[in-house]
Amino acid sequence: MRICVINTGGTISCVGAPLAPMPSGRFADAARQVLGPALDAALPGMALHFDTGLRFDSPSGMLDSTDLRPSDWCRIARRVLELYADHDAFVILHGTDTMDYSGAALALLLNVPDALGLPRACLSKPVILTGAQLPLFRETPDGLVLNAGSDALANLTGALEIARLRLPEVGLFFDGRLLRGSRALKVSTTRFAGFDSPHLAPLAERGIGIRMGAARPLPGPAAPELALDAPEARAVALARLDRIAARIDAQRIVQIPAVPTDHRASAPLLAQMVRAALADGATGLVLEGFGAGNMPQGAGALEQALRAARVPVLIASRAVAGQVGAFDYAAGAWLAGTGAIAAGDMTPVAALAKLMILNADPDTPDLRAMLPRSLAGECAAPDRIQDALWPGQAISAADAALRLENDPAQGPRLVRKGAVLWQAPGPGRLEMQGDRLALIAPDGAIRWHSAPQPGGLPVLTAQGLLLVDPARRAAPVTALAC
Repeated sequence: MRICVINTGGTISCVGAPLAPMPSGRFADAARQVLGPALDAALPGMALHFDTGLRFDSPSGMLDSTDLRPSDWCRIARRVLELYADHDAFVILHGTDTMDYSGAALALLLNVPDALGLPRACLSKPVILTGAQLPLFRETPDGLVLNAGSDALANLTGALEIARLRLPEVGLFFDGRLLRGSRALKVSTTRFAGFDSPHLAPLAERGIGIRMGAARPLPGPAAPELALDAPEARAVALARLDRIAARIDAQRIVQIPAVPTDHRASAPLLAQMVRAALADGATGLVLEGFGAGNMPQGAGALEQALRAARVPVLIASRAVAGQVGAFDYAAGAWLAGTGAIAAGDMTPVAALAKLMILNADPDTPDLRAMLPRSLAGECAAPDRIQDALWPGQAISAADAALRLENDPAQGPRLVRKGAVLWQAPGPGRLEMQGDRLALIAPDGAIRWHSAPQPGGLPVLTAQGLLLVDPARRAAPVTALAC
């Protein structure tokens, strides 16, 4: 297996006092000289290539991740695409300060969605970010030696070993766990377990051996022509990357947390912060609400400020495992009327990266609909039936006020603004049975089924529930029309 190690900088490759990243060539030489025999013995059959072609605007060519700009996400993604045909997997060494931002951004840059959020071009190989809380090497009068007390060697070898699973997505490996890159959050600067994933279990774990985790990996390309291995798909990804890279540093996405304050004041603080951001040229806002996205209205001042915004506004939760849905609480229900978009279970980190990337691409179709959709596993897919729609569950269209609810007593029904457009003939679960969507009664009988659609994925849109073939991109078949 051919694995490419791309170094961006960060603690793992730092030396000196104060610590600073060494040039990628020096790091590659040290890795081969100090670690080479041990890596060869621990990873038989693996051909490692330490790439030195990625450079940033710094004297060493590397950057502490604190200094990475959004355009640097594009630079890293471009290097992966340039080397894609020559390697089976990529391990990216990265600083921990913004590794979660880069994990979310790379997932969204290396997977190109269509208008329904389904892949037009997507990863078929693992791209794994890793780093360390302490440097991998220590400087001595005799040269570089292994820093024996560091977590770096375990993280590097673990990322290399877990790449053998060939999971086709961007992951983040730290302290024995492979997390989805777009779901990870930095949670500690003092423990070796520096990252966690509040809404998704690990994809894989390393202990005595490698084992798959509880979370299901992304499926990867549904057809060979959609994989980044295909030159045409890679060209699509590079063209989109060019569009985004040209504009992303000009994006001014402002993240504002809700804080307890006196909202009876004549000029409430949160409303002032929103107005100031908009006056200063913000191109989008990510507001971190309390709990389920609740924001203090402040006698209407914040509502007025948001209604005046002419940029997209995403409402995330400041809670580590927070989730923002339908603004059910009175303390947040007013937000829906401002045009703000619920971020679902996206972390604020992923929400900011997503808004920045989509906003930077002038060809993004229907930005408001794309923001809540799952494009690269960064959030739950609110508009799709993944396995089954069980009683008590519901999905919502991203481009319309349309819900498919499964009422435990009466069964599934299609609802728009309280009006029932379709009612199933009884209770049960909706799931794909072969090439049809079927309503399965509690006793196992099929009470209703749609017209056939090979490979159909149920997606709820303004037109109704469509069965979309992700592989052949055939014309969607309407399962339930509005």
